[in-house]
Amino acid sequence: MEIYTVRPGDNVDRIAARFGVPVEALLYDNQLSRPYPLAVGQALLIPSGTPDPLRPKIVAGGYAYPYIRREVLEETLPWLSDLYVFSYRFSEQGDLLPPEADDRFMTELALQQNVRPILTLTPFNADGSFDSSLIHALLSSPAAQERLIGQLADALRQKGFWGVDIDFEYVYARDREAYPAFVAKVRRAVRAVNENYRVSVALSAKTSASQKGLLYEGLDYRALGEAADSALLMTYEWGYAYGPPMAIAPINEVRRVVEYALTEIPAHRLDLGIPNYGYDWPLPFRQGETKATAVTLQYAVQLAIENDAAIRFDEASMSPHFRYRKNGTEHEVWFEDVRSLREKFSLLAEYDLRGAGYWQIMRLFFPNWILLSDTFRPEKG
Repeated sequence: MEIYTVRPGDNVDRIAARFGVPVEALLYDNQLSRPYPLAVGQALLIPSGTPDPLRPKIVAGGYAYPYIRREVLEETLPWLSDLYVFSYRFSEQGDLLPPEADDRFMTELALQQNVRPILTLTPFNADGSFDSSLIHALLSSPAAQERLIGQLADALRQKGFWGVDIDFEYVYARDREAYPAFVAKVRRAVRAVNENYRVSVALSAKTSASQKGLLYEGLDYRALGEAADSALLMTYEWGYAYGPPMAIAPINEVRRVVEYALTEIPAHRLDLGIPNYGYDWPLPFRQGETKATAVTLQYAVQLAIENDAAIRFDEASMSPHFRYRKNGTEHEVWFEDVRSLREKFSLLAEYDLRGAGYWQIMRLFFPNWILLSDTFRPEKG
């Protein structure tokens, strides 16, 4: 598909006429709402013909909480291969703790759409934070592991899940060897339920084996890649809520992570993480004080329109951004659009990766799915 960047004086009718496409198709593919205002610098997909039937297949996954709106899930599932239900926790004793909201409708809808529902396991404590000590307690207790793995197997049998995704972040360095051993145990148990079921791991974005920091030292990419069936590179959050304004997933940094990961894990086992959100930072930024607000990709553009801000595109990070002023405060917004997404899809093709995993799919950004399906064929079943 062609991508067009809005210029001063453009409107929907003029753009549609320029490219000889129906206005309705332009509106639909770009998820535009009445009265169809546009921001200078906004990126639009230009509808094209039927996608190439020989385009490569990928696995397309998306994370969602059980409070996702049913209609959003129904509209997104046709584009997915895997639905990651976020998330199941566990106690120090190894008891599996399901989400507070009922998630059965998610597995039921996924299976109806020939999408694999996946149970996501996280070491969250009661306040919703990753708990390194909880990971350590589990990895130090064979009894707790046996109990948890048994309950995971029961959940797969009873709730229709087709696999387990293990998202352990901030793993202590001393648990570096125990963590892959646990993943391997889960994999054996999952296979015992059904030989077609799979186990994946989510990996913080490293660029070297010796990278320092709690987020990285406990992750042995090679060992985890061997223990699991696939691994998701969490290639986002360079720009994050408590950090300075910058691209969420700068393509130059994402590439560094992919190139390192490929030295440890085969391409056919690697998924690229893709963010479905942006951040709005109030300025000036003060470390330890400033907190950005997460925004949807549609709302980011709406902010630019409402505040008459021109969207710029950073060529180094290949990411859109803009500034606006409201109530006396200047703001800086970084987000994703079809241009930045196209760059990530190019990495998928260049390195022949297994697929992509979206954090998260709670809000529908339809142009992404149109572009993805024009580039790849999402695997089903």
